Amino acid sequence: MRIEPTLRALADPTRLRIMRLLAAMELSVGELAQVLGQSQPRVSRHVRILCDAGLAERHKEGAWVFLRSAIGEHRAPPLGAAAARLLAVAEEGDAQFAARCAEDRRHLAAIRAARESAAESYFARHADEWDRLRSLHSPDGPVEAALQGALGEGGLGALLDIGTGTGRIAQLLSPRASHVTGLDKSPDMLRLARTRLQDLPAGQVDLVQGDFTALPFAAASFDTVVFHQVLHYAQDPLAALAEAARVCRSGGTIAVVDFAAHEREELRTEHAHARLGFSDEAMLALLAEAGFAAAAPVALPGKPLTVKIWTGRRLAAPAPASPKKAISA
Repeated sequence: MRIEPTLRALADPTRLRIMRLLAAMELSVGELAQVLGQSQPRVSRHVRILCDAGLAERHKEGAWVFLRSAIGEHRAPPLGAAAARLLAVAEEGDAQFAARCAEDRRHLAAIRAARESAAESYFARHADEWDRLRSLHSPDGPVEAALQGALGEGGLGALLDIGTGTGRIAQLLSPRASHVTGLDKSPDMLRLARTRLQDLPAGQVDLVQGDFTALPFAAASFDTVVFHQVLHYAQDPLAALAEAARVCRSGGTIAVVDFAAHEREELRTEHAHARLGFSDEAMLALLAEAGFAAAAPVALPGKPLTVKIWTGRRLAAPAPASPKKAISA
């Protein structure tokens, strides 16, 4: 970042408002236009100036483009961190600016409510499908408690939740993580995850669209990697685990929550499962080949499906590599 572009970008009331909104949550250009009461082309121009200055950044999920602050706690260079502090202090000390920001946040609350309503409608439409699948295995509560136990008692550091879906596991583990990244290939799922995670502190969570066989992250980026009920969708589970190993730091932890081997063939056609669970022998071999030293698995019997939790420790840090591009629909 450079000081002159930074100050020029902030020398506009609308852009100041945008930065305070992005400090609270990610928003699309359309949502920003709704809050600000301005046209999308006008807001897009302001956004372009902020992005060019390094104060905000875009990321795409399918046909949607979301904006987020680039000067949050986990990603800001010193100048960006100073700009973030200045904006916070300005809201505390400038009564007129504070009132404007408060009004913007009231409009933002309406957007959050709309997101929550959309999520509720989605689950209402698919409730029968989810309930039928859940009835085949252990309840969510015991599985989540067992996952917490399998990950030990300490902090999780930088956490990657692969196949984050609705964001439930990211939400569950966020109090133990310094930062959470949720990855999913589906823009629809990422929008549901954004609704679930929108109350986490700004800068603590990133949601990224991408494929688990080509993770869009540099090597050795994470301390903990989790696959929760997602590896059975992989045509090549080893490729997915090898990518997880690439982005996991030496000594880091992997946790795979999935079904034990079973014979419910209907799950292939009704729920697009590529694998009918995993035996301990198969999973331990996969983890070893990917570069993890596996611990003893945990079993949670259900009727008829048993859920297993396999964990492992990364044996050696991979050599740094350039990040790959996230998938855009």
